Amino acid sequence: MVSKSRKVWMLGLVFILVLLTACGSAGSNDNQANGSNTSAEGQQEQNDSNTNEPVSEEELTSEVNIYTARHYDVDAELYAQFTEETGIQVNVIEGKAPELIERLKREGESSPADLFITVDGGILHTAKAEGVLQPVVSDVVDAQVPAELRDTDSHWIGLSTRARVIAYAKDRVNPEELSTYEDLASDKWKGRLLVRSSSNLYNQSLMASLIALNGEEATEQWAAGIAANLARDPEGGDRDQAKAIVAGVGDVAIMNTYYVGHMSVSDDAEEVKVAEQIGVFFPNQDSTGTHVNISGAGLTKHAPNKAAAVKLIEYLTAKEAQEKFSSVNFEYPVNPDAEWPELLQSWGTFNKQSVDFAAYSEYNPKTVEISNKVGWK
Repeated sequence: MVSKSRKVWMLGLVFILVLLTACGSAGSNDNQANGSNTSAEGQQEQNDSNTNEPVSEEELTSEVNIYTARHYDVDAELYAQFTEETGIQVNVIEGKAPELIERLKREGESSPADLFITVDGGILHTAKAEGVLQPVVSDVVDAQVPAELRDTDSHWIGLSTRARVIAYAKDRVNPEELSTYEDLASDKWKGRLLVRSSSNLYNQSLMASLIALNGEEATEQWAAGIAANLARDPEGGDRDQAKAIVAGVGDVAIMNTYYVGHMSVSDDAEEVKVAEQIGVFFPNQDSTGTHVNISGAGLTKHAPNKAAAVKLIEYLTAKEAQEKFSSVNFEYPVNPDAEWPELLQSWGTFNKQSVDFAAYSEYNPKTVEISNKVGWK
């Protein structure tokens, strides 16, 4: 028989155990509500951490990795200056743009790449469409680069532009004879026109812009006229077209302005002479404007060094770097505060086409189809 005192002691013990169990249960519930990502609040915190907020200086890493299809000495010089000023090492892998895009897709989340850099607005749009880029969030970039030279969703940012113009023999062609891209398909230029292959991306993007502006039927007629007016079968690059003008093979050529700049400061004395003997004409100034293409940088979808990569884009689009792009490589700066070098100033300002760069990608297959159809090799 249990004594009265022992009964009281046992009842007290049970009461204490009940209290302890209740406290433990409450603590467990508190932990689940406040500390677990399966709760509503925890899930919101996880979602918030994945939003594309501007990166902070504290997030900066010691390196940034670039996959690039640009192969210019000035790029390497700017990367070195960036490293010297920030201490952030820039690592570069070069390749052709389509191959780099496929590499980014294949590597997925394990990719070491932070930035994808290339020439051509169509390629930049393709990279966005393939899902290998993410938006760049930076008030600095937005202030330095006009909206028309950035992707509408900020998946890529323009670094420089280049104009595709009509180069002409100063001793044989009066610039008053020149007017538009469309006019180059007229009979007066038969046997006088030079241009590189239709398979070249610069020509494909030019044709894509004409499809966007004039339609497929008109562009096909234009391409047929170009093919009929060629002074020779397409060969070589833009520099070769300029050299052929001076050699008397043809009188006019379609080419990018920055090649004229390169030749003007070349170590090859013959190239310098070529640059001196050709003029630069900006077509379509009274209509749709001169065709312009773009170089740009995109932040990769899984960039492991996001803050450093954004800082590099900010650096490359700042006034100083933009002026170096232009003075060394003779490209047009995207930052309106950057001063043009003397040669570009001597050619004057010009009206540009108003065509979405995405059209270069959208109509690219049609340009190939048209060129094959009309016999533009």
